[in-house]
Amino acid sequence: MSLLAITVMVFKMKRNEIIDIDRHNKLKQHKQCIAFHEAGHAAAIHLNNKARNLPPVFFQIVFKDLSGAPDYDVLIYKATHDDSIARVEGGRLIDLLPHSIDGLDHKLIKHNQIMAPLVRDYLVAFEADIINLLAGPLAEAKHVYKRDDELFNHQLVDLKSLKNYGGDSDLALARDYLESFSASKQIQDQKLAELFASACDFVREPSNWKAITKLANYILDSNKNMISCEEVVSVIDS
Repeated sequence: MSLLAITVMVFKMKRNEIIDIDRHNKLKQHKQCIAFHEAGHAAAIHLNNKARNLPPVFFQIVFKDLSGAPDYDVLIYKATHDDSIARVEGGRLIDLLPHSIDGLDHKLIKHNQIMAPLVRDYLVAFEADIINLLAGPLAEAKHVYKRDDELFNHQLVDLKSLKNYGGDSDLALARDYLESFSASKQIQDQKLAELFASACDFVREPSNWKAITKLANYILDSNKNMISCEEVVSVIDS
């Protein structure tokens, strides 16, 4: 074999090694992002609801089984079906949204004082569900920002950027909630901005971030296809 042929062969081997290492690093980062995203949702469902004196609600984290898929296919799958790789099933306090609750608070308080606390409780649960939805992509965003040694806050990460952190489906569902909250687009946007800031504050709060990180590490280490709400609570509260 000629010296040139040997040189070309060695170059190809080194290039393949670099490609393999790069692919491995991308896959590792991808799995970490998924873990922090789902941990953000789950930790918020447990801790945010608890902080608002809301009742516990059933949920579980479910992961699509991609153990037999090549690494490249997993990365392509992320680009096309990101919301299907992992998801939180359940966890919502309000499953069925009314057509509109705009003005309902005023109407019920005016005609029936007994119903007023129930309406306020409904609104608290309504807002908690939206915050818990937004906490997922925000947790993923904070993980990426910390990994890259960048500052994280809701001035730097806005609603539009959530699509970069797997937040398209979460934001779409949050908007479904807000469409039932008010027919006014301006009021919807104001409420969404308010709850986005609350979700960002939740993720940034040190004890909450510690819980999210602990749960994300548990997700990565366990390598399970399903994690129950009992497991989530046990990990966070331990």
